Amino acid sequence: MRSRSAKDHSPRSFGWRAYALQGLLACAALGLLWRAVDLQLVDHGFLAKEGAARFSRVTKISAHRGTITDRYGEPLAVSTPVDSIWANPKELALAIDQIPRLAQALKVDQQELARRITSNLDREFLYLARHRQPAEAQKIKALGIPGVYLMREYRRYYPAGEVTGHVLGFTNIDDAGQEGIELAFDHWLAGEDGAKRVIQDRFGRVVQDVESIRPARPGRDLVLSLDLRIQYLAYRELKAAIRQHRARAGSVVVLDVTTGEVLAMVNQPAYNPNDREQISARTYRNRAATDIFEPGSSIKPFVVAAGLASGKYDAGSIIDTSGVIRIGRWQTEDEHDIGRADLTTILAKSSNVGMARLALSLEPQQLWETLTRLGFGRVTTSGYPGESAGLLSNYTHWRPIGIASLSRGYGLSVTPLQLAHAYATLGAFGISRPVSLVRVEEPVEGERVLDAEVSRTLIGMLEAVVTAQGTGKRAAIPGYRVAGKTGTAWKAVAGGYSTDRYMAVFGGVAPASRPRLAAVVVIDEPGAGKYYGGEVAAPVFSEVIGGALRLLAVPPDDAVAEPLDKAPVSDSPLLQAARRQ
Repeated sequence: MRSRSAKDHSPRSFGWRAYALQGLLACAALGLLWRAVDLQLVDHGFLAKEGAARFSRVTKISAHRGTITDRYGEPLAVSTPVDSIWANPKELALAIDQIPRLAQALKVDQQELARRITSNLDREFLYLARHRQPAEAQKIKALGIPGVYLMREYRRYYPAGEVTGHVLGFTNIDDAGQEGIELAFDHWLAGEDGAKRVIQDRFGRVVQDVESIRPARPGRDLVLSLDLRIQYLAYRELKAAIRQHRARAGSVVVLDVTTGEVLAMVNQPAYNPNDREQISARTYRNRAATDIFEPGSSIKPFVVAAGLASGKYDAGSIIDTSGVIRIGRWQTEDEHDIGRADLTTILAKSSNVGMARLALSLEPQQLWETLTRLGFGRVTTSGYPGESAGLLSNYTHWRPIGIASLSRGYGLSVTPLQLAHAYATLGAFGISRPVSLVRVEEPVEGERVLDAEVSRTLIGMLEAVVTAQGTGKRAAIPGYRVAGKTGTAWKAVAGGYSTDRYMAVFGGVAPASRPRLAAVVVIDEPGAGKYYGGEVAAPVFSEVIGGALRLLAVPPDDAVAEPLDKAPVSDSPLLQAARRQ
């Protein structure tokens, strides 16, 4: 009976357990179904956000800056690809034991790196190193340290180094223009970075490009007016002169008379924009455009131009240069008394007395207007950042002593670029063309500011300065006729002028028969014994302009040819004797 009873109850006991098991499985299935619904519908946004935060990134597409070239396409400034190393401090903090390896690879102090990481845990982006070479950056990436990533950027490189440093300027570490052409044309050169969304693995490697958010726009290229050959020639000759005469500083500016383009602009001391440690306000300023000085006798041709334009004087006018001019307690006299002389001889011998008497005989307004039309007292059209306008007070404030001082280059201040532009205007027979640091594509008509006959006559007179009897004989160029003027000026100091610190200057044009180039050379405080413009600055002019004329294939002008397209010139005995030689 017991055995049968057991058989009767066994199926019933297993039956309820089967139902219980099926119920549990059904509950589990419902739970999984609910969780799936919860994940897909209720928590989808949160989970998608968390997943994207770990693997989805918006990365920058760096746009390279436009290239700067000289007028013939030689690269002067280019952007080269580099890599920057950055980190997500939150991720890197989880692998704090990797800090020593990372510090060693970055060549930085381990404790300083750890401090930077732990003090920026609230950030998701932190630069660890900027502008490393791609090969070096790849070695750091190969360490596989969590939270460390690479970003492609561009760094500016200047192939000509300090030869063009003062003109080009430089960019900062973010590739934005800070000085010179880089600053003046930053809007043109700068590109616009793009952006894209990508999926990365835990090592920072891009697995998939998801979408393009904004395409990158590269910067536009810029063609300058500079001729790198002439720029280097001017740099070399100026540097040699600074060393030879132990001078404090110097500048050379070369302009194309026919277009107004700046073919060369150099300064000493120079700096290399590729070496950021050399960049300081003392070294990077472009003295040729920003520094002003009293030009001394190099201003005299333009005072004579005012005299010729007035109609009171011509090339043969005679002025008595004997004696001393006294105005109150001020007086001036010549080192050598040349007596009665024509204007050509007065320029060639640089007579202070003769120039003072000429200037005092003119209406102040007329003299001021002539100098103003030639560009003195205002900035040029170069657009160079920080260019100075110089100093030229209004004629209503002039007194006789000021006029006499101005006639010999004191009481007004100019920049080398301004002075070169004035000589270029003279070389263009009175046409003032805009100064341009960018290559000129179309002919420039310019504005007439000086009568053509006055300009031609004055150029002929200035040829006498570069003869054996003139103060600028060392500016002569074999095979070419040169017209120019020397200048030697005391430097202003507190309370007056120093008698042992000088500015040596030479400005001129060549070839004189049909001027193509105008240039100004300024040597600041020569300290090796020689200090006259004819001794220090004139030889630099000869070497630079002589070489430039040959590079440009400008044909020599015959020394006995009819000058200035058959225009009349001074019949000064001094100039006639020089031509016969």
